[in-house]
Amino acid sequence: MHSIVKSWQRIVASLLIVLMCIGCSKVPTVSYNPWKIISVPTDAKLLDIGFTANPQHGYLVGSNATLLETNDAGDTWKPIALQLDEQKYRFNSVSFVGKEGWIAGEPGFLIHTTDEGASWSRIPLSEKLPGNPIKIKALADNTAELATDVGAIYKTTDGGKNWKAQVESAVGVVRNLERSADGKYVAVSAKGSFYSTWEPGQDAWVPHNRNSSRRVENMGFADNGQLWLLARGGQIQFSDETKPEEWQKALYPEFSASWGLLDLAYRTPNEIWIGGGSGNLLRSADGGKTWEKDRQVEEVAANLYKIVFLEPNRGFVIGDRGILLKYLPNPEAA
Repeated sequence: MHSIVKSWQRIVASLLIVLMCIGCSKVPTVSYNPWKIISVPTDAKLLDIGFTANPQHGYLVGSNATLLETNDAGDTWKPIALQLDEQKYRFNSVSFVGKEGWIAGEPGFLIHTTDEGASWSRIPLSEKLPGNPIKIKALADNTAELATDVGAIYKTTDGGKNWKAQVESAVGVVRNLERSADGKYVAVSAKGSFYSTWEPGQDAWVPHNRNSSRRVENMGFADNGQLWLLARGGQIQFSDETKPEEWQKALYPEFSASWGLLDLAYRTPNEIWIGGGSGNLLRSADGGKTWEKDRQVEEVAANLYKIVFLEPNRGFVIGDRGILLKYLPNPEAA
C-alpha cells in the first residue's frame, strides 16, 4: 500500500513539474520592438489596409462600413463617410494600383476610384454572384480580380463594367482565402478540415486533405510561391520548396502556447512575423528555424489577426477593437 501511495506521489509531482514548465515560455525576447501602437478613431473591427502609389496616402477598411484615410504614412487616420443606403456593410478588402483603387465587402458591395479616393463610384454586382466579396486585387488600369467567400473568382479589364469567371465552380464556404503575387489562390475550408488551391488556367479548385489531425487556421504564400500553414495548437508548416505537394516537418514556435496563431507575413525572404491571440507577436530571422517573441506588444489587449508588409520597412499589424500597429525599422540596423 505504501509503495502505491509513493508511486502516485511521484506521478502527481511529475505532472506538476510538467504543468509548471508549460506555463514558462522559453522563447527569447526580441532585442528591439519595431511596432508602434497607432491611435485609430474607431473600435470597429479593422479588416484590411491599402496604399496608393503615394506611400503617405492609404486607407483602412472594416466592419460597420468603416473607411479611414491617412496622409502621413499611417501615423494618423481620419474617418471617411460614404453616401450609402441603410444596409449594414462590412468592408473586407481594399487594393490600389497607382491612383486606381477598389473596396469590396458584403453584402454584395464593390466601389471603385480612379483619383486616389477623392471620389468613389458604386459598381453593381449581380444578385446571382456566388457568395460575398472578401478579396479584391487591383492589377492594372481598369483591371482587377474579385474573389468571394465561396471561392468564386472574377476578373474585369474594363473598370468593373464586365466580369469574367476565372474558375468554373466555387469551392464552398471558406474561412480565409489568399492570393499570391502571380495569381495563385489558396482557400481554407470554413471548419479548417481541408484546403483547396487554384492557379490560372485550371478549370476548378483542387482540394487537399490537411496533413495532420489539427484543424487549419490560415494559409498563404511566401514571395517565392512556397505555401505556409498555421494550424490549431500553435503549429506552423511550410511546403517543400522542390515538391509543392509535400510539407516540411511541423514547427512549434512556442510549444506551450495556449493562444492561437492567426496570420503570418514575410518582411524579407528570411524574416517572418506571426500574429496571434492576446497580443502575441513572434519573429523569425532565419526562415522559421528559430523564433523570438516581442513581449512589449503583449500589453496590447487584442487578437493580432492580419500582418501586412507593403515593403520591407513598411508594415502594419491589424488587431480587433480598432488596434493598429505600425512597423518602425531599427535605426541601429540602418
